[in-house]
Amino acid sequence: MVVAKPIRELASPNHDSRQPGQRVDMLLLHYTGMETAEAAFDRLKDPTARVSAHYVIEEDGQLTRMVDETRRAWHAGEAYWSGETDINGCSIGIELVNPGHEFGYRAFPEAQMEALEVLASRLVTRYSIPKDRVLGHSDVAPIRKADPGELFDWKRLAEAGIGLWPEHMNTADWATLKLGDSGAGVAKLQQDLARFGYEVDVSGSFGAPTTVVVAAFQRHFRPSNVDGIADRETRCMLASVMAARPK
Repeated sequence: MVVAKPIRELASPNHDSRQPGQRVDMLLLHYTGMETAEAAFDRLKDPTARVSAHYVIEEDGQLTRMVDETRRAWHAGEAYWSGETDINGCSIGIELVNPGHEFGYRAFPEAQMEALEVLASRLVTRYSIPKDRVLGHSDVAPIRKADPGELFDWKRLAEAGIGLWPEHMNTADWATLKLGDSGAGVAKLQQDLARFGYEVDVSGSFGAPTTVVVAAFQRHFRPSNVDGIADRETRCMLASVMAARPK
């Protein structure tokens, strides 16, 4: 077991008040997507950047608090989940130091994941965050973001009681749907994605926006092949996580 490091305090000026009566009911995970941890901290402290997070976890497990949990950190940007557009207002944001896809994306080390498990467990308990609202930036902003990405171990978190994972593989004989397809099957897929929380038009036409949302779902729940094609495995996993959501 990795020995926990004391929490470091490094205040960011980039935050404001949550809306009156607004409750925290989402945990949102990111990667920093910058070449070094130092560059990430510099940006998160820069008032002209207008970005921040409540916590940052470095690759050696060092935890830094940058915004008090009572405040609205600016980490989600333009985002959506289950009808909610003020994602910053309803969430706690955690940044994981990782260069991301632009600068040499790599796996998240054990020390970092262990520190995340400890922090996330405390947060989901404190705020009674439902398992289906432990999400990645790519879930709430799939057109713009791909973090924390396909190397992030969502299954590990779910096994620790943090977040959702397909408990039993749905065995229905789902047809594969892809870019250019249309009809009732596409509409059903879009409807299920929308019911789960993703922003997607239920048009019955499998266009580029639907491809992006399917890829976002895969990045979280089927990271071995993120291709935007709703094949049988992807659709079975969607049905399974839909069934596993808290009632």
